[in-house]
Amino acid sequence: MSDQKELEKIKVVLLARKKELEEAITQLQSEGGAKIDQVQDQADQALSSAFETLKSSLHNNEYEEYKMIEKAIEMIDAGTYGRCIDCQQLISEKRLLSYPNATRCLPCQEKAEEEREKNSMQSYF
Repeated sequence: MSDQKELEKIKVVLLARKKELEEAITQLQSEGGAKIDQVQDQADQALSSAFETLKSSLHNNEYEEYKMIEKAIEMIDAGTYGRCIDCQQLISEKRLLSYPNATRCLPCQEKAEEEREKNSMQSYF
C-alpha cells in the first residue's frame, strides 16, 4: 500500500483506536485497585472472581492490540507498512483496510495461527 493518503487515513484510525485502548486500559487498572471489603457469600465470591478473571483477560487482549497498533504506526512512519513481516510480500489492501494493524499477509497469518495452535496443543500433553 503506497498511496500516502490511504496511509494517513489508516494512521488516523490506528491513533484513534490507540487512544481508546489507552483509556480502557487506564480504567481497568484503576478499577483493579478497588476491592470490596464486605463479607461475601460463596456465590458472591465466585461471581467476583469470575469478573476479575474476565477483566484480566480483557486487559491482556487490549494490551496486545495496543502493542500491535503501536507496531503498525511505527511501520507507517518507517515506510514498511503493508509488507508481511514473514515473507516480505505486500499485504492485500482489503486486509489492511479491514484489519489496519495486520503485520502478516493472510497465508502467513494462517500459518502462524496453525503453529500457535499446534504448540498450545502440545503443551497439554
